[in-house]
Amino acid sequence: MSLRLAATRREARFRAMGADAHLVIVGGDPLLLDDARAHLELLEARWSRFRASSDLCRLDTSPGRPVVVSSDTFAVISRAVDAWRLTSGRFDPTVMPALRAAGYRWDFAAVFGDDGRVTTAARAPLRAPGCAGIVLDATAGAVTLPEGVVLDLSGIDKGYAADRVATALLAAGAEGACVNLGGDLRVVGNAPDFPNDGSRNGGRSSWTIEVDDPLESGTGSLVVADGGVATTSRLRRPWKRAGEAVYRLIEPATSADARIGLAMVTVVAAEAWLAEVLAKAALVAGPDVGAALVRHAGATGLFVHDDGRIEELPGLGDFRP
Repeated sequence: MSLRLAATRREARFRAMGADAHLVIVGGDPLLLDDARAHLELLEARWSRFRASSDLCRLDTSPGRPVVVSSDTFAVISRAVDAWRLTSGRFDPTVMPALRAAGYRWDFAAVFGDDGRVTTAARAPLRAPGCAGIVLDATAGAVTLPEGVVLDLSGIDKGYAADRVATALLAAGAEGACVNLGGDLRVVGNAPDFPNDGSRNGGRSSWTIEVDDPLESGTGSLVVADGGVATTSRLRRPWKRAGEAVYRLIEPATSADARIGLAMVTVVAAEAWLAEVLAKAALVAGPDVGAALVRHAGATGLFVHDDGRIEELPGLGDFRP
């Protein structure tokens, strides 16, 4: 019998894509962490709303005209359009103008006072136009946005970036990798505690992930060998409008604040971008429709209701310690 020694664990924490990034690699060259950080910086540059040269800004300022974009940008926009269809519009990357009308701005500190009150006037609610008019030309690698459509890849961009960077780390020689971008998380390969007894996941080791618990309901932890986990909460960063709390997550069809019984949704899926999409869509849809959406996509997860009650979806037990 041969004994396989546990590989070295290395990690890094920094800010990336507007979120707290946490990278963990098992084995491989120590410089892989630097490569991963550079990879994230490249993706952020392509998808930034604050750089005129980014793919996203070039698209948003060229309505009605095809714009050739990078392969990563084309891939994430394609997934965003697919997600809009998969969720019947509950995930909608064209919702940014409606958010702005509700008083939201990207620079939270510059817009909201210490007491959380909005410092800019909210306009009348706008309805998100949706993705039906977006044209994707895979041959040319070009995207055409119709007039009036502004893309907001927030959320799905971090999920897709976590997927891309984690799988790139494995291809570059890491034995395992975990990429966490503000709660959009992807794990691949062997976890730091490998080897284990081989009793789970076909002999592969599993990563242990602590689930957010804003209401202290006892959400617990998950064990995932290879997949994505994402959590969305309507309790994060609310602001005040007309004396009432307003949240960044809204119903795209009506621009109304999404408040239908759920405080938080966590989804486990094959990839982080899909987990993020389903978590947002389920939170907007509510418990019954949201659960059906998650199951239909072949994923699972848990809901935290407003009263703190935890609802585990079918299949989540396979990911419990």
